[in-house]
Amino acid sequence: MTLSEILPAVRRLSATEKLKLIRILAEDLEVAEDISPLEPFKTYDLATPYNSFGAGAILMDALKQSNVDH
Repeated sequence: MTLSEILPAVRRLSATEKLKLIRILAEDLEVAEDISPLEPFKTYDLATPYNSFGAGAILMDALKQSNVDH
């Protein structure tokens, strides 16, 4: 069965039934292997703009240069 075949029936479900379906599908995905490169209980470093003072200085210089050109 394809998604296009079941989608009309899913759209006719009540809001409560749709939420139940979402939970069931999420649980199925949770136990599926190789769906995510993330591992449980592992810490991952995410790059953020916080404490990136060098990048801030470069952006400020670019902004100043942009204002001079106009």
